[in-house]
Amino acid sequence: MVTNGEWDEVEKYLSGFTKVDDNRYSMKIFFEIRKQKYLEALDKRDRTKAVEILVKDLKVFSAFNEELFKEITHLLTLENFRENEQLSKYGDTKSARGIMLAELKKLIEANPLFRDKLQFPTFKNSRLRTLINQSLNWQHQLCKNPRPNPDIKTLFVDHSCGQPNGARAPSPVTNPLMSAVPKAGGFPPLGAHGPFQPTPAALPTSLAGWMANPTPVPHPVASAGPIGLTAPNNAAAILKRPRTPPTNNPALDYQSADSEHVLKRSRPFAMPDEVNNLPVTILPVPYAGQTHGQSSYSLDDLPKTVVMTLSQGSAVKSMDFHPVQQILLLVGTNIGDIMVWEVGSGEKIAHKTFKVWDLSACSMPLQASLANDYTVSVNRVVWSPDGALFGVAYSKHIVHIYSYHGGDDLRNRLEIEAHAGSVNDLAFSYPNKQLSVVTCGEDRVIKVWDAASGAKQHTFEGHEAPVYSICPHHKENIQFIFSTATDGKIKAWLYDNMGSRVDYNAPGQSSTAMQYSADGTRLFSCGTNKEGESFLVEWNESEGAVKRTYFGLGKRPVGVVQFDTTKNRFLAAGDEFSVKFWDMDNLNLLTSTPADGGLPPSPCIRFNKEGTLLAVSTDDNGVKILANSDGVRFLRTVENRSFDASRVAPAAIVKAPSVGPFGSNNATIGTTIGDRAAPVAAIVGTNNDARTLADIKPRITDESAEKSRIWKLTEINEPSQCRSLRLPDSLTAMRVSRLIYTNSGVAILALASNAVHKLWKWQRNDRNVTGKATTSVAPQLWQPSSGILMTNDISDTNPEDAVPCFALSKNDSYVMSASGGKISLFNMMTFKTMTTFMPPPPAATFLAFHPQDNNIIAIGMDDSSIQIYNVRVDEVKTKLKGHQKRITGLAFSHTLNVLVSSGADSQLCVWSTDGWEKQASKFLQIPNGRAASPHAETRVQFHLDQIHLLAVHETQIAIFEAPKVECLKQWVPREASGPITHATYSCDSQSIYVSFEDGSVGVLTASTLRLRCRISPAAYLPPNPSLRVFPLVIAAHPSDPNQFALGLTDGGVQIVEPLESEGKWGTSPPAENGAGPSTTSGVTGSEAPQR
Repeated sequence: MVTNGEWDEVEKYLSGFTKVDDNRYSMKIFFEIRKQKYLEALDKRDRTKAVEILVKDLKVFSAFNEELFKEITHLLTLENFRENEQLSKYGDTKSARGIMLAELKKLIEANPLFRDKLQFPTFKNSRLRTLINQSLNWQHQLCKNPRPNPDIKTLFVDHSCGQPNGARAPSPVTNPLMSAVPKAGGFPPLGAHGPFQPTPAALPTSLAGWMANPTPVPHPVASAGPIGLTAPNNAAAILKRPRTPPTNNPALDYQSADSEHVLKRSRPFAMPDEVNNLPVTILPVPYAGQTHGQSSYSLDDLPKTVVMTLSQGSAVKSMDFHPVQQILLLVGTNIGDIMVWEVGSGEKIAHKTFKVWDLSACSMPLQASLANDYTVSVNRVVWSPDGALFGVAYSKHIVHIYSYHGGDDLRNRLEIEAHAGSVNDLAFSYPNKQLSVVTCGEDRVIKVWDAASGAKQHTFEGHEAPVYSICPHHKENIQFIFSTATDGKIKAWLYDNMGSRVDYNAPGQSSTAMQYSADGTRLFSCGTNKEGESFLVEWNESEGAVKRTYFGLGKRPVGVVQFDTTKNRFLAAGDEFSVKFWDMDNLNLLTSTPADGGLPPSPCIRFNKEGTLLAVSTDDNGVKILANSDGVRFLRTVENRSFDASRVAPAAIVKAPSVGPFGSNNATIGTTIGDRAAPVAAIVGTNNDARTLADIKPRITDESAEKSRIWKLTEINEPSQCRSLRLPDSLTAMRVSRLIYTNSGVAILALASNAVHKLWKWQRNDRNVTGKATTSVAPQLWQPSSGILMTNDISDTNPEDAVPCFALSKNDSYVMSASGGKISLFNMMTFKTMTTFMPPPPAATFLAFHPQDNNIIAIGMDDSSIQIYNVRVDEVKTKLKGHQKRITGLAFSHTLNVLVSSGADSQLCVWSTDGWEKQASKFLQIPNGRAASPHAETRVQFHLDQIHLLAVHETQIAIFEAPKVECLKQWVPREASGPITHATYSCDSQSIYVSFEDGSVGVLTASTLRLRCRISPAAYLPPNPSLRVFPLVIAAHPSDPNQFALGLTDGGVQIVEPLESEGKWGTSPPAENGAGPSTTSGVTGSEAPQR
């Protein structure tokens, strides 16, 4: 293919093994291919094609090497690209392809992803016969009347022994739908780099076999172990998962799961006979991976106690509990009303009636329909995964997306005329790491919309009847959507507009809803057909067939039976005026409850996320809240704490993993500068962040009177005197060693002492129009869909003893990081490790990118040296020596063309970036009476002017002038504050934020090194006398000079801002005799509380 120039085919083939951003070898492979394609287009004078290749194929590499991309672009301006010195030896096309083929061979052999895939495996000649024998042995075990010496005459149909009277058993019916779908064995496993990659239109194994997640099978001799997600009740699938045989027959010893699809048993779609034919000892087959502890449960785990009744006023059509604040219930009714209930108090805290927001933007058919009859019904309400948005699907064309900001604060976000006729279902998904809305409707179409702009992204057509429901899901990095129609057809779609990938019939040709268990591993559906038969089933994803059918649903219900799942253990359905419950691993009905009566024939039901509460619709237009013992305790806790704050707090819904009620402790803002602010009531949110009421303005005294007052240090001692937010964190809490805002200001990256990175991202919405970091809206602890973490290599030493370090590229696309082991380069979008280098010893202790070339990195080492490393060519250019202890800080000045280094030896060194020679050095002057610890770190940071240099040491803050490193000013804190833990310039270099070991934070005026504001730990930390918490690192927002973030010893990250009414951290003290002092002791003030 290479010698023929079939570049698209080459890429298609290689993409079965690797992707562009997997590692640097992969990147080089794809770059060489695309570069050759580009040069050939230039050689043919086909500039149009060359530009297309440049923009479409080569631009992706500009993020990693901007200079190289510019050089490639420049080739377009040359009459002959061979005028470029590096390409002067380029011959004809044939020879160039030959050279490139040899280069590709070397890259492929060196790429670890191709390891063990370059040689055809060896196996015995008898391997196929062994597999056939194993399959036949299992088939024989499932015969109704197994004979001692079976007569097997063909492999074209499944074996079955004849009846005892001599009549032959009918051959199992082959499912006609299965033949229309490619066998899963023909596709590469998810995430694996199998050698036989089909065209992009072909499905991964997951969709070919209904989203199974098999063990990678890169060659015919497959590894044993789990292939599918579930343990199916059929002969062929039993081969895939070793388990205890049902009998002691020696033939069973052959099963070893060596092949996923050899002689796979075909069977009727609903397969009731085969399930019932299994020996009794097998049923129920335990769910693969389930522990014995999971199967032991009490009926008390089910929410069956009625604790609350909510009166809606109209019939309930859909409900959904908030994913974070699980006391909030969203309800939609048959007259178009939507309500948010607080189920702890039974109070309706928000209510919207149906109204078209912009009638003029509606289509003429919709306008005509509304003019004739303005009434609509809600078909579906659902929260977004973080609870910041919710969607409403109506029975006439329209979808509404609201943003929710706590209490009664519902804001119109998007109005989409999504479908012609009724919008039957709505769901949220993340197909490209961006939140999307998926809808389906009466017009037989599924559509995907951007949740931020409302722009249509995909349209899926193929159903021949109205689409009844949708179920978006993902397996590893494969995103897909199941859809079901009213004619009982089930289809699956990838986000690629390539059409449906599977086509099956729902049991009984029913209108069916599908849902995954909470952990995303098991798939269920429940539906009712036109004859009134209802079916609740679990699907075998690896077979695309029903795995088990649950018994207990009634006959001829009114409407379609609705169901829900909880705790990866229970199923529930509203049926026969009651709520029925099943254990997922048992076919028979577990229990049911009438919920004290008053339920409709087929009530609407919905669990909360924890499964402790269950909402059930009633026949008198209400909702009953059922709870288990945990749910009852939870609601009592909520009742004991007032919820009033959330109804006025503009940011009450905080996207945090903890599900805590809102506090009611109203605090009072104390005076800061004289009596500058009158007492203002504040609201304490879930993270103890205080926000003033929007409608209460602080009293500001006359400005002239203000100026006449004597200057006073601003003391922030109460949560009500500032705005703070603790970032939500569901990962292991370990002390934060390094912290930085991304350059765009929309995210914060932390490196914990366990070598794990955490990334928080803010979303752009009505509450946060810039999308940048703020205390007003909680961010999302972000992870890619793969779920991987950015984790540094850890050497043999304890990671707690290592010196973590990281540096972020200017475009925020990747981060260089180390935690005592090798240095890792991570892709910030995928969290994948692009490369690792520099194994210790010595270990890296500080990293800094060259300001003009992201390929050049200065690496400070624990052996006191500094290595200047070129990433592109993977070599150390030079090694700088001048310190006596490990390097603890590095800072480039692109104005002076110098690198300043600092070390644990309290020394500053200046190096020229032209020849890397040492220009100057100076030791910090340790204040009298202060003893620095032997390994005290010294950090350095350049002012915006790129001349003045901030030096931070546990004993002092000092300002130097480069390149001569003359000390201009020095500030020594009071001893009561404890040592300085970190400090940084604000983004405008006008302020310096300093954190201390007593938990306090000081704000200095940078030009005078005078303390103007002190923030007590009590202002941003919850009281906890038993735990001493303080900031280890402080980071300044890149565009807001008054916002900073703290990385704490307890693993938390806290953002702090001044009150909106203040706008800044105190006022600068007046200059003494017209100038600031060169040496200043800490300004005296009230003692900060020790923590």
